[in-house]
Amino acid sequence: MSKNAIDQDYLAKRQLKRGTAGWVLLAGLGVSYVISGDFAGWNFGIGEAGWGGFAIAAALMAVMYFALVLSLAEMSAAIPAAGGGYSFARQAIGPAGGYLTGLAVLIEYALAPAAIVIFIGAAVEELLGINGPWVYAVFYLVFVGIHLAGVGEALKVMMVISGLAVFAILATAAALIGDFDSSRLFDIAVTDAAGASEFMPLGWYGVWAALPFGMWLFLAVEGVPLAAEEAKNPARDVPKGIIGAMVFLLFTAVLVVFLLAGAAGAEAVGSSAVPLVDALKVSGNHTLATVVNVLGLAGLIASFFSIIYGYSRLVFALSRAGYLPRFLSLTSERKAPTWALVVPGVFGFLVSLTGEGDLILGMAVVGATLSYALMALSHILLRIRQPDLPRPYRTPGGVFTSAVALVLSLVALTGVYAFDPRAFNYTLLLFVVGAAYYFGYSKHRLVAKTAEEEFALLAQAEHDLDDEPVAVPGAA
Repeated sequence: MSKNAIDQDYLAKRQLKRGTAGWVLLAGLGVSYVISGDFAGWNFGIGEAGWGGFAIAAALMAVMYFALVLSLAEMSAAIPAAGGGYSFARQAIGPAGGYLTGLAVLIEYALAPAAIVIFIGAAVEELLGINGPWVYAVFYLVFVGIHLAGVGEALKVMMVISGLAVFAILATAAALIGDFDSSRLFDIAVTDAAGASEFMPLGWYGVWAALPFGMWLFLAVEGVPLAAEEAKNPARDVPKGIIGAMVFLLFTAVLVVFLLAGAAGAEAVGSSAVPLVDALKVSGNHTLATVVNVLGLAGLIASFFSIIYGYSRLVFALSRAGYLPRFLSLTSERKAPTWALVVPGVFGFLVSLTGEGDLILGMAVVGATLSYALMALSHILLRIRQPDLPRPYRTPGGVFTSAVALVLSLVALTGVYAFDPRAFNYTLLLFVVGAAYYFGYSKHRLVAKTAEEEFALLAQAEHDLDDEPVAVPGAA
């Protein structure tokens, strides 16, 4: 059998279902990745820095994410592959850079669902009085199962769940806007920390420690390009989808950061496990508070569900290229990456048994910031090394924009250390172990030596499959 035949057979078993997602579905995917962050988690940044200090931290992280999204929009249009940031880095930096970027994203995407399912368990306990490993197992089984049914079905379910979560945020904002009082934003006592003032009562160190919480308002939106191979028109749909998602998330972030603290007070919101619910109770909207408490679970489920989608596409792409064991990229008759869904799901479930949601989230943020720095660097290097690469969408500001994302991502990485050194150190240990696997083993077993070679093989396999004659049942 010739090498081309082997390549075609290998890739024929590793094909995703193309043309299932337009830009609206992709924007919905981006919102779903993040939406749970509006319901809880971000607000603890107010406890770290005061309202003004957190507002500075959140604004810096919004700039970082927007610059990163604009850079990713260009690269995803030019390199529409399921690996997202891994694919971009592989073409810009080489195989090692591609793998290390993919590893950082994988740490983020494998750990985030484990943290979110712990929060889901807490929400279920609040509503039904049950919690624990069986709750975690049921959610993993149900939502991995929906993904196994096929991407079209999964994305439609995701849109419905996300819509409920968005409704809860908009309804909360409408109910609280009349109770807004700017004086309540500054009800945290001023400390003696360096730079402390009424605006940022815990000083500049508080702003630094609050950076990871500012990220929580946007964390994982960068995963939209992971759906590139399933988009109807990747060059057009992925940039529109990821930018559209980011603009909407900026809007919801402004709503919750201003209105919740302005209605209930910064001190109360900064320590609340359910800030939307508590703010509504303070304003006397008890019925809506109950509804939002239920829909808050929908927000958690939306992010849990969509990040499972993201990790499966990343594992699929890394496995198909030979970076991870190749069986992980096998797809079913429905073109779902079966083992790429199941294996990280089992890993995430086992991690969730620790019950340390905050620590796991901190580790996910470390993985995220590492990947952001590498993706921003990839944009800069692609502009320098491959100026003639066809770019259907070009990043406004060019390398300046991606340089801003690079610098702020490195600053955000240090912010995790300021908040929780354990999360920082544990994640670096995971990263070192993953890097050792590549340099000691998979480096020598890649399917293609370069990104261009891999993309050429994919294009040829897709062309060959499209040209195959359709078998007629009953024909001789």
